[in-house]
Amino acid sequence: MDHQVRENMLSLIKQHGDTLLTRENPIAHMTASSVIVNKERTKMLMIHHKIYDTWTWQGGHTDGEDDLLKVALKEAEEETGLKSFKVLENEEGFIRKLDILTVKAHYKRGKPITAHLHLNAAFLLEAKEEDQLLQNKEETNGIRWVLVSEIDALAKEPEITPIYHELIGRGK
Repeated sequence: MDHQVRENMLSLIKQHGDTLLTRENPIAHMTASSVIVNKERTKMLMIHHKIYDTWTWQGGHTDGEDDLLKVALKEAEEETGLKSFKVLENEEGFIRKLDILTVKAHYKRGKPITAHLHLNAAFLLEAKEEDQLLQNKEETNGIRWVLVSEIDALAKEPEITPIYHELIGRGK
């Protein structure tokens, strides 16, 4: 895990405290995301996010919850309909990667959202391809398993796709 990113996140947490767990802080807030792979690690489950207009991973704001794995699992279920995940752990634990991600200004439900930072904890989850998917039509335009070799062609976020590959490559 990137030591400097971790230190920067801890510094922000010390400065802003619990406001980072909610959306009250307009500059930065905590999020949790997951890359969901099949058992063979040949495919990633992706959603087409309405706001960002791209194929992407699952995740969301902590909204006051300090258990980041719980947030990642909740978001994964809400955005895919899947109920069963295997959380893949490595020598550092369940959090596979920490990132400070820039979010461009956008509109959500007609309300303007200013540019801000997501202090993101990423997890690697495994799911069964044969389990039934359920599209979250409020937030997404689609959901599908994507070959790892096709991720870059589908995703329009070149700053995020290296994270997917890093997480998938770390397997186990």
